[in-house]
Amino acid sequence: MRYFLLFFSLAISFTSLAQLSKEEKLIIQKIDQQLPQTLQFLEEIVNINSGTLNIDGVKQVGKKLGAEFEKAGFTTTWVSLPDSLKRAGHLVVSRKGTRGKKLFLIGHLDTVFEPDMAANPYRKLNDSTVTGQGVNDMKGGDVIILAAVRVLHELGLLKEATITAYFTGDEERAGLPTSVSRADFIERARQHDIALGFEGATALNTIAVARRGSSSWTLKTTGRQNHSSGVFSENSGYGANYEAARIINQFRTDLGAVKYLTFSPGLMAGGTELRTAPGEVHASGKTNIIAPSAVVYGDLRFISAKQEDSARQVMSRIATTNNLAQTSASISFENGIPAMEPTAGNYALKDKLSRLTIDMGLGATEAGDPGKRGAGDISYVAAYVDCLDGLGASGAGAHAPGETLDLKEFPILLKRAALFIYRLTR
Repeated sequence: MRYFLLFFSLAISFTSLAQLSKEEKLIIQKIDQQLPQTLQFLEEIVNINSGTLNIDGVKQVGKKLGAEFEKAGFTTTWVSLPDSLKRAGHLVVSRKGTRGKKLFLIGHLDTVFEPDMAANPYRKLNDSTVTGQGVNDMKGGDVIILAAVRVLHELGLLKEATITAYFTGDEERAGLPTSVSRADFIERARQHDIALGFEGATALNTIAVARRGSSSWTLKTTGRQNHSSGVFSENSGYGANYEAARIINQFRTDLGAVKYLTFSPGLMAGGTELRTAPGEVHASGKTNIIAPSAVVYGDLRFISAKQEDSARQVMSRIATTNNLAQTSASISFENGIPAMEPTAGNYALKDKLSRLTIDMGLGATEAGDPGKRGAGDISYVAAYVDCLDGLGASGAGAHAPGETLDLKEFPILLKRAALFIYRLTR
């Protein structure tokens, strides 16, 4: 596929580059020169299916990326996972120096699109948009990392830098337990000063200083099975379904207004007999029988460990007190991805990035709304290093058929990433 350099102004005129150094102007110039080959490589890896469970496809993308990083002076390592996790593993590329902040750059090789889903190959929709499976989430971000450090390497600007780029192979569907699948990831991150995540950019002038964490909960209720004509009576009580409804509704009334906290009962069933399996509930019963059992599976999103713990305490209290007549309930919680909390260190990084974007003529960069971002790999290491996320490609429709990448913003975001890495490693 041929690419035409229609990005003559890249949607923004860089006439105010006087604030950039001679080296930084060279970085911008070289990124423009290499843009066609950068987009060509993006097309190549987008057209390799790397759904999380497609182990061969994930490894193939990792092999191609690793080869390109080796050309840029990085050493490569493939981190294998136990066969029991049924995941491909992770690509790690690194180089060591003695100057500047030690950077930990985060990407992922997998997508949500498995081989049995309808194919959507890389193709241009118009002069400003391309589509393809994973083009935005997050092969576009992976290529931004690669292209940024490649330019810096070719200009001799990484000689003293310490950088590790870590590409997980199961971000979209982490191998369980995560204590195993993320152990190496966390250990390597702790040896650095700063973690930068290259998940998709939600807007050109916003960055993620925080991401909500995610965990899950299971609510089980019981009632006295009896003829439906006696429901609400002292002897028959209300049944398991009414008790489940009471509890989740009280979750909503007591916690629904807490900022950044959400809890969704995604799967719910009740009846005379329940059979459960991961992600499934099979219920049977009759309309004239008071349901003796019900189950609700839900998720919990939170901005901090403190908020998660507080919500769990309230939910437990609601589930186990003031139960309806002849009913009982229990709730359990399962840990998931921790929150990337909005720390002072993260905001200080945001300010450094904002100084850069002002110098580039792009205007100030603001902290985005963490309520609009889900959990991500960077959250596993946010307790150990200062973090920013959302440095990747922009587009629309992530996780959906027809996912797109914005071609006009892509070169700008690439330049921002390269210059930011350069400044942090001085």
